[in-house]
Amino acid sequence: MNLLGSDPFSQSSSYSDPQGVLIWKLLLTHDPDGRRLDSELLLHATERIMLYATTSEVPVTSLVSGLQFGAVAMNKESNVEGLDSLESLGQAIYEISHQLLCKCSGEDSLHMRTMVLFDMLGKYKWDAKMALVLAAFVTSYGNFRLLMQLYPRDPLAASIAMLKRLPYNLSTLKPRFKALSQLVKTMVDVTKCIIKFESLPLSHLELDKEISVAKSYIYVAAYWIIRSAFTCSSQITDLTPMKTEQVYSDSTVIATWELSSLVYRLSRICSCLRRQVDVCHQQIERKIWQKLLSLFQEIHVDNQEVLYTLFASTDDLPLKDCSSQAKLGVSELSNKVVVLLISKPEPLPTENLLLLVQQTYDHPLNKKYKGSYEIVWFPIPSTNTWTDAEVRSFNVFSNSLPWYSIRLPWLLSSEVVNYVKQSWNYTGEPLMVVLDSKGMVSNSNAIDMVMIWGARAYPFSASREEVLWEEENWTLQLLIDEIDTLLASWVEKGRNICIYGSENQDWIQEINSKLKEIKSGGVQLEMVYVGKRNPDEHVRNILASIPEENHTGSISFLKIQFFWLRLESMRRSKLRLGKTVDTDHILKEVSALLDFSDKGWAIIGKGSSTDILKLQGEDLVHCLNLFSQWEENLAKLLDASRGALEPCNHSNVIPYAEGLIEGTAICEKCKRPMKKYIVLE
Repeated sequence: MNLLGSDPFSQSSSYSDPQGVLIWKLLLTHDPDGRRLDSELLLHATERIMLYATTSEVPVTSLVSGLQFGAVAMNKESNVEGLDSLESLGQAIYEISHQLLCKCSGEDSLHMRTMVLFDMLGKYKWDAKMALVLAAFVTSYGNFRLLMQLYPRDPLAASIAMLKRLPYNLSTLKPRFKALSQLVKTMVDVTKCIIKFESLPLSHLELDKEISVAKSYIYVAAYWIIRSAFTCSSQITDLTPMKTEQVYSDSTVIATWELSSLVYRLSRICSCLRRQVDVCHQQIERKIWQKLLSLFQEIHVDNQEVLYTLFASTDDLPLKDCSSQAKLGVSELSNKVVVLLISKPEPLPTENLLLLVQQTYDHPLNKKYKGSYEIVWFPIPSTNTWTDAEVRSFNVFSNSLPWYSIRLPWLLSSEVVNYVKQSWNYTGEPLMVVLDSKGMVSNSNAIDMVMIWGARAYPFSASREEVLWEEENWTLQLLIDEIDTLLASWVEKGRNICIYGSENQDWIQEINSKLKEIKSGGVQLEMVYVGKRNPDEHVRNILASIPEENHTGSISFLKIQFFWLRLESMRRSKLRLGKTVDTDHILKEVSALLDFSDKGWAIIGKGSSTDILKLQGEDLVHCLNLFSQWEENLAKLLDASRGALEPCNHSNVIPYAEGLIEGTAICEKCKRPMKKYIVLE
């Protein structure tokens, strides 16, 4: 392989080893020990400094802020991860910078110093080597350009420039500076290709030939990047003691030519490397897609292969614990049920997210199932690329959620994202796809069953959802569940509870006035105000206006939101299971509550009893009047209320008689009013 059609080291008169020998020597220096460095972040900081340092039109204040920004960004990775005794990032950059600024002469010396620096960087991966060298170079280059901009008009900078014997007139050096800037930009471009290659999930797929070719390009590219960094540093130090007559000499032309030739060489290498990395990337994406299609059709002994493919990365720790920020490997999920929370970088509206946290992490049964399952946040951007706003949103939520998360979701394979969208029907609305302990999909969307039952829904499979509904009845226990600890305890103790809702403040005041009268007589009835669907500020104000003596059974505004969110989840769950309001009693009752208009309504019941009374408007006032008479026996109260308020379901044909239509027909069986229909013969 020859990148340029001739010996890539032909510029060296004394170094004539074949390219293969050089690669072999470079590999002898390469002995990575597992330490990790965010090379992309470090390169981003380097680029930011270079942007300001190479743009003469940028004001001095902007250049200073650019250097400060770069320093802050570099310090975000203040320590290289790996061994306990490893040096800090700043120390590593300082030592490399010291090597770059040492004086040298001759091609042999330049090559030897390049190889010495490779020895220093032997413990790092190839992308980290390049990012560190560029960061080390840019610290000196940025300071030099800052001084060059300041000293014509700043006394302190002028004094420093005089001590350094910098030439005052630099206009003839513009071609040299331009070539220097182009070379640094090309070095950055080649480094980006190396970083992209190193981020490919190479260990999961077999691409021996393509990978081997790409690596050969990388070895050559790495050599010329470091060698170019030495040349650039030498160009800067050579400017310092330059006399005025030297500024106009042939040495400036020679230096400019040397930089330009390196730009040409690295540009050719970059072009070859970029094409080869793209070939590897395309083939890897294609193989990942094919593997995903087959993986979910096969039976596995555990979930590891499936998860390794879904989270495909060169990083051995693709996950993180959001609560502790600990980096985790896929092995942490071995033999566990994995619930993938697939959503945008902002996972859910605040109230939905809080309910989800309460129903999982804070659920009373969570301790029982802890260790049996894990929730992993799987964020997907709105478009094919992550925006800065989406990255910021991800960082905020991934630092506060109590679950696991993909650590660097922007590095996910595009084919994995496509698979999620196509096979799991992700369209932007949150999903909770459940993988059993073998890695097979057991539920394509468990988010509603988690909202309804929380940890009690474990293992969150579709069959478990059906079983849970078969066990449920239309009771206060289903309505309230664990959304509020006090209410849950009242249900468990079998207290009489009236849940009511409305945004009609006059009607609510009438209800609370009646309740105060009832409670003053020693009658036990807990009233719980739940507002309306999609509660707003008006509901919040009504909640605040409820008298203190009637407030013991009221729940917070957030818990009111939880109440309605669970009802919506119940309806979606039932509909997804193919139920209808005509065939399913719970769906009928839930839909009735969700579809209530502004008219007030109430549900009265006790504990887990299925004997529930649903009332509207003035009927609740009438029922509360009855309650003072039947408080000792709720069943009698419900019967009395139904007799007064609800028509029966029996049928009877009564011959027509004058005045019958205006009157009320009473059922002989249940003694309740009957609905009237006219039948013509």
